[in-house]
Amino acid sequence: MKAVRYHRYGGPDVLELQEVAMPAAGDGELLVRVRAASVNPLDWHFMRGAPYLVRMMAGLSRPKPSASRLGADMAGSVEAVGQNVTGFQPGDEVFGGLEERGTLAEYISVRADAVVLQKPAGLTFEQAAAVPVAAFTALQALRDKGRVQPGQKVLVNGASGGVGTFAVQIAKALGAEVTGVCSTANVGMVASIGADHVVDYTREDFTRAERRYDLLIDIAGNRSLAETRRVLAPKGALVLVGGPNKGRWIGPFGRTIRMLLQSPAVSQRMVSFLAHQNRDDLAVLRELLDAGKVTPVIDRAYRLNQVAEAVRYLETGHARGKVVITV
Repeated sequence: MKAVRYHRYGGPDVLELQEVAMPAAGDGELLVRVRAASVNPLDWHFMRGAPYLVRMMAGLSRPKPSASRLGADMAGSVEAVGQNVTGFQPGDEVFGGLEERGTLAEYISVRADAVVLQKPAGLTFEQAAAVPVAAFTALQALRDKGRVQPGQKVLVNGASGGVGTFAVQIAKALGAEVTGVCSTANVGMVASIGADHVVDYTREDFTRAERRYDLLIDIAGNRSLAETRRVLAPKGALVLVGGPNKGRWIGPFGRTIRMLLQSPAVSQRMVSFLAHQNRDDLAVLRELLDAGKVTPVIDRAYRLNQVAEAVRYLETGHARGKVVITV
């Protein structure tokens, strides 16, 4: 079977579509025929080995064999089930996320108790594959870290990207009044997915407006902490989700460190986090998808032999929603 691998750090050209051994459904495992996957910023961080903090996990000078795979999101069909597997059978359409990565492949084997569930019937494989990492991040940022409540005012800075499009919709589903910040080209799209207000950052500086927010989800990371705090209510919360990859050693984590140093001295709550994948939250997301309260936004779809192009496009930072891979 074919799978994407990389054996040295660098730009998208290091990614290779290779012939690799076919996995099998071992005891307690599923063999899944991948129909679609998606790419996330995490993929190009591992591909480039940047910031260097990534190399502490993946390998110092070159990727470890176990770390030479990319892709954490997938949707596909169960080809075979191993012994002692219940709840799945061949032919089931599934979706989910893998923390160990490797979904940019024709087949994968996963444990039956991994973060995998039946795919929502109303979604295509491409739409389902767009969900896990980005939607987990949005859900946990809003619900767990932001502690959003119905009626609160939420601002999403970076509302048109992969995480942002989910954050706008999930915040609305949780009963919030949502303002999205994006560029001129994306104003219509962000409004169409449910934002109550849309700020075009090329024409208006949201940090200078009079409106105050109970929660700010900062995905873009393009404003200083002082500027973002200016638009928060006195007891509001700032949740850092991402940011520019500045600095070779710690990259976007530099902003997190500055936030942690400032946090004890301010009245607002400021937190940063990395999303974690779990089946309970995937079930919550599936309910939202089934109810039509959340719909994945897909910018572009590439083939498996075009993953390098897909990652190159994702790195521009201008993707509208998710970039998916059709396998």
